[in-house]
Amino acid sequence: WAWEFVTDVLGIDGDRLWVTCHVDDDEAEEIWVDSVGFPRERIQRLDKDNFWEMGETGPCGPSSEIFFDYGPEVGPQGGPANPASENRYVEIWNLVFTQYFRGADGSLRDLPNRNVDTGAGLERILAVLNGSPSLYQADVLSRLVDVAQKVTGHSLGGSELGDIALRLLADHTRTSVFLVSDGVIPSNEDRGYVLRRIIRRAVRFAYMLDVRSLVLPQLSESCIEIMGSAYPELADQSDYILDMITREEEKFRRTLARGSTLLDESLEGLGKGDQLDGRVAFELHDTYGFPLEVTEEMADLRGVSVDKVVFDQEMELQRERSRSASRKTGVSADADAAAERAVLNDHGPTVFTGREEVSSEAVVVAVIGDAVYLDRTPFYAESGGQVGDIGMISGPTGSVRVIDTNYAIAGMLHRHVTEPNEGLLEVGQTVVATIDANRRNAIRRNHTATHILHWALREVLGEHVKQQGSLVAPDRLRFDFSHFAAVTPEEIAEIEDLANAEILTNARVDHFETSMDDAREMGAIAFFGDKYGDVVRVLRAGAHSTELCGGTHVYALGDIGLVKVVSEGSIGSNIRRIEAVTGLGVLERIRAEEQLAGQAASLLGVNADSLVDGVERKVAEAKSLRGELKELRSELVASRAKDLAAESTDGHVIEHVEVDSREDLRDMAVMIRDQPGVSIAVLASSPGGKGVGIVAAVDPSSGVNAGELISEAVRLVGGGGGKGGELAVAGGRDASKIDEALDLVREKLR
Repeated sequence: WAWEFVTDVLGIDGDRLWVTCHVDDDEAEEIWVDSVGFPRERIQRLDKDNFWEMGETGPCGPSSEIFFDYGPEVGPQGGPANPASENRYVEIWNLVFTQYFRGADGSLRDLPNRNVDTGAGLERILAVLNGSPSLYQADVLSRLVDVAQKVTGHSLGGSELGDIALRLLADHTRTSVFLVSDGVIPSNEDRGYVLRRIIRRAVRFAYMLDVRSLVLPQLSESCIEIMGSAYPELADQSDYILDMITREEEKFRRTLARGSTLLDESLEGLGKGDQLDGRVAFELHDTYGFPLEVTEEMADLRGVSVDKVVFDQEMELQRERSRSASRKTGVSADADAAAERAVLNDHGPTVFTGREEVSSEAVVVAVIGDAVYLDRTPFYAESGGQVGDIGMISGPTGSVRVIDTNYAIAGMLHRHVTEPNEGLLEVGQTVVATIDANRRNAIRRNHTATHILHWALREVLGEHVKQQGSLVAPDRLRFDFSHFAAVTPEEIAEIEDLANAEILTNARVDHFETSMDDAREMGAIAFFGDKYGDVVRVLRAGAHSTELCGGTHVYALGDIGLVKVVSEGSIGSNIRRIEAVTGLGVLERIRAEEQLAGQAASLLGVNADSLVDGVERKVAEAKSLRGELKELRSELVASRAKDLAAESTDGHVIEHVEVDSREDLRDMAVMIRDQPGVSIAVLASSPGGKGVGIVAAVDPSSGVNAGELISEAVRLVGGGGGKGGELAVAGGRDASKIDEALDLVREKLR
C-alpha cells in the first residue's frame, strides 16, 4: 500500500527510490522483492536506525523506510547507509512493524496484537513533488524565507551566513509560533527552555546580519497568516502569540549587544581547532542569557570548539539544583531500582482499585527497605499534580502506616512508603490496604476544583491560559498557568464568581476511559508535552470543563462546597500561580480572617465593623506625629548646628556627632557651613550604630573641593562615594576609625 501510494498516487518515480530494512528482518526484504518487485540492489540493511521503540520499555519493532534519491549533484552515491549522502537520500516514508514488547530488563517478547504503523514526512514529500532538494523551497517555508529576506534586507545567495540565517529564521519562527500556540512559555526549564533557545538562536543570527530591529514579530505574523487557514487556533491566539514572542525577543536584545561583543572579542584571534574558554561560555550563559548551544554554534562557524569541561565546572551549582527532585519521580538507589524492575517483571503492573474502593484486600508481592509492593491497591500514587495517599496496610503479622505513595516505575508499579507501626509484613501475605478516606475526599474536592478554576481562568483571561503545573493536596490546591500579566483583584473576583456559580449547579462529574481520537472530538483539553496512550481518562466536570486527567474526583460539583483563591503571583517569565482552598478549607479561612480582624479591632479599640475607620484614624495620627517629630528633629539639628558653628576654628568645623539619620547629618553640615564665619564643615557619625556617614560642606569661596577633602578619610573607614565640589556625602563600614579619619581631614586643612 505504501509503495502504491508513493508511486501511483503521488507519481514519484520508483527508479529514484531506495529502501532500508532492519539487519535481522529478512521477511520485510523478501516482501519488497517478491511482492512489490523492488530491486534487491537498492535495499540496504541498517541496525538501530531501522528499529523503532517508544522508550526504555513498551511496544517496539523493526521498521522499513523509503528514501528518495535527489541525484549526484546533491551528494555522493552509496545509498541511505552512507552517512556522507544524507542530503542526497532523504527519507519520505516509514513503516514500523510493532510486534514486540520490551520489558524493564531489556528482553523482547511477542505482542498479542501486532500492527503496522505507517507515516510520511509531508513537507519532504512536498519538496520531492516540487523537485526541490531543500525543504526551504517547499510551499510553506519558502514563503517564510521570502518574508525573512524582506525583514532582514538580505537575499538568498548573498553569503553563506546569510543563507543559513534566512532559512533558520523561517524554520525557527514557525516552530516558535506553534510551541507558543500549544501553551509552551519561554523559561529556563524543560520545554520552556527549548522554546527560549530557539527564539534566542534566531535573534542571534539576525543580529549577525546587522539587523538591529525586531524580526520575529513580523515573521510570526506572516506565519500565522500563511498557516492560519489550516490551523485556526493560530489565528484565534494571534495577539497572544505575537505578544509572547515579541516580549522574548525584546528581553534578549537588551543584553544581546553586550554578550555578542564579549563573544566576538573572545573569538578574535582563535583559529580552526582552537577552544573557547569555558568560563566565557558560562558568563555568556549566566549573565547574557546565551544558551550554550548558541555559543557553540557561533564558535563552530569559525571552526572553534567550546571547553565544555570548564563550562560544566562553572555550572555545577546550577546543575545540582536541577537534580534535586529525584525521589518525587520515584527514582531510587540503583539496587532498589533493579529490585523494583524485577518485581514488575515477575508480578506485572499494580492494579489500582482506588476509584471504587477505599479498602482492598491484596497480596504483598515485595518488601524493599521501607517500601511495600502489592498486587492491587486503593492507594493513589503521586502523579498529575495530585499527592499520594496515606493510610494503613494490615496483615496477620502486624500493620504498617503508609506515609506516602508514589510510582516505583511510572504508571505501572506502586510504591507504598511506610514507617513501622505495630508489626512487619511478609511477602506472600494477604493484607488489607486502607486509605485515609477523609484526606482522599479533601484531595478529590481540590482536584475537581482545579479543573473548574482552569475553565474560569480561560473564560476571564483568555484561551491562551494553559496549565503549566499543579499541586493537589488535602489542604489546598495550587495551579500554575501561562499568562503575561498579574491577575487583578477584579479578575480574581470574576474567576471566583464563575467557578462558584458552576459548583452551585451541582452538575454531575463523569470520569471515564475513551480513545484519544474520541477525547479530541469531544473537546477535551490535553497538555502539551504530556505523553498519552491510545486509551485515555477523561474528566467531564459540569457543562464546561472537559480535560484529560487520571486523578481522583468528586461525583458532583456540589461536593466541592466553595472555592476561594487565597493568593496569586508570578513564579517565572509569563507564568503565574494561584493557590486556593475548597470545602471546609474555605470555612477555616473565613474563621482565621475573622479572628485576625477581631484581634486588630481590639488593638485599635473599635468594633470589627469599624476596623477600616480605626486603621484610617491611626494612620492619620501616625502621620501627624511623624510630622511633629520631623519638625522637632529639624529644630534640634539647627540648634546643634549653631552651637558647633560658634565653636569653629579658623572657619572650620570638624566634628564627630550623634544623629538619627544620614539625612540629619547632611542637613547639619549644610546649616553649619551657612552660618556666618564658617567656610568648611565636615561631620561624621554612625547613625543607629550602623555603618559610617561622612559629609563635607564647603563654601565656594574657600577654594576647597569637598570630595577631595574627605577622600582619605572615607577610605580609612572602608567606604566609598564622596564626590562633589561643594557638598560630598560618603559612607563606610568601620565606625571605630571615625575619630582617626577626622584627624586626617584636620591635617589636610592645616
